Amino acid sequence: MKSLKHLMLATALGLYSAVAWSQSSPAGLWRTIDDDGKTEKSHVRIAESGGTLSGRIEKIADPSKQSARCADCDGARKDQPVLGMTIIEGVRRASGADHWDSGTILDPNNGKVYKVRMTLKDGGRALEVRGYVGMPLLGRTQTWQRVE
Repeated sequence: MKSLKHLMLATALGLYSAVAWSQSSPAGLWRTIDDDGKTEKSHVRIAESGGTLSGRIEKIADPSKQSARCADCDGARKDQPVLGMTIIEGVRRASGADHWDSGTILDPNNGKVYKVRMTLKDGGRALEVRGYVGMPLLGRTQTWQRVE
């Protein structure tokens, strides 16, 4: 009986640890919300590899934009499908801070690439994504919602 209690406790702690760890990183699937704070735009999957985050568009909410291409993008992204496109690159956790930065984010609506800062909020259920030019004061923030 005592062994069963220990097993149940260990299992519960293991599950809690796994959930807590997954909520301490931006890695996962996120619902992007437009600047109006209401309109779902897409789903972005953020993945971590070697301490660096990248993110790609997995779903576009508006059915009429499923075949959208990045007409205003430069380089290899020029005229490529937005669906499946990597829009977040090179993001790392800031040393001694509660945010991730040092990378870039692409706005496929205008083809511009911005510096990015990401901060988890609400116990890891929300992600503040700030794209900016120069310093973080000169930019805009969207709050994304965790899907998984």
